Amino acid sequence: MTTHLNVEHSHSTLSLSESLLVSQLFTLRDYLRWVSSEFYLAGLHYGHGTDSAWDEAVALCLGALHLPWNIDPSVLEARLLPVERQRIIALARKRITTRRPLPYLLGESFFAGHPFSVDERVLIPRSPIAELIEDGFAAWFPEEPPASVLDLCTGSGCIGIATALYLPTCEVALADISQDALAVARQNITRHDVGDRVRAVESDVFGGLEGRRFDLIVSNPPYVDARDLATMPAEFRHEPSLALGAGSDGLDIVRRILREAREHLTDEGWLIVEVGNSDRHVEAAFPDVPFLWLEFERGGQGVFALSAAELDAHAASFQ
Repeated sequence: MTTHLNVEHSHSTLSLSESLLVSQLFTLRDYLRWVSSEFYLAGLHYGHGTDSAWDEAVALCLGALHLPWNIDPSVLEARLLPVERQRIIALARKRITTRRPLPYLLGESFFAGHPFSVDERVLIPRSPIAELIEDGFAAWFPEEPPASVLDLCTGSGCIGIATALYLPTCEVALADISQDALAVARQNITRHDVGDRVRAVESDVFGGLEGRRFDLIVSNPPYVDARDLATMPAEFRHEPSLALGAGSDGLDIVRRILREAREHLTDEGWLIVEVGNSDRHVEAAFPDVPFLWLEFERGGQGVFALSAAELDAHAASFQ
């Protein structure tokens, strides 16, 4: 006979004293089990790099211990120092009681295989565009990589900096309207030692980039429509609303990008933009435009590509 856990009649141990927990839980395996149980009971929302209580527990424990995600499994039986146990317990409690996303608690998020500093000034990196970066945008530049790349609405700088790391010959501009976001992006430029090829620029969409052209413009702009913004789980409310919401249909910024991007692309250039589940609004707003909607092995939706020639051909649709 199959039995099912009744969450309503299960009791969290989160209220137990830290000293009692530390005295009973010793190994990394102990803490992975305890944290995942508490996350499950708390009914947390996952969407900032993990998608389950177990994965979130793994990310928290490894992050708290400064261990890589691909650590040898034999470390699971390692006993933790009391201070390490206390750190995990404190982080788990904060995650549950504040609903702050884990990367903000750790101050770090991984994107395209690289760590990036993050805090509440920027969105937490999670774009499927990471797959395109890891592939060097080869589908659009099969013979040689783009020489110049613009990461528009850059936030933490993760898309542009990761591109610079995977394509060591390209020059990258990181553009954002938020000075707070640009401060974080500059931290990540320094962290990855790419300051010779990556520059951060204050720009209201293309407003601060007059006269500059790029082989590739990549953007993960604000695209959440008003309805989705109003009903987002608590975790997302810790992220800057400026980087999420974009009007009733989520396309306030996307429309500007489509209208102005051609002026900043080379003749053989490409525009790649993430619009998430606002893809339906894009299709409805521009029914005659042949958006190439991309597919991803690791999941994700709502990323389109348009060539400079296509932007020319459909310029009237974007006005």
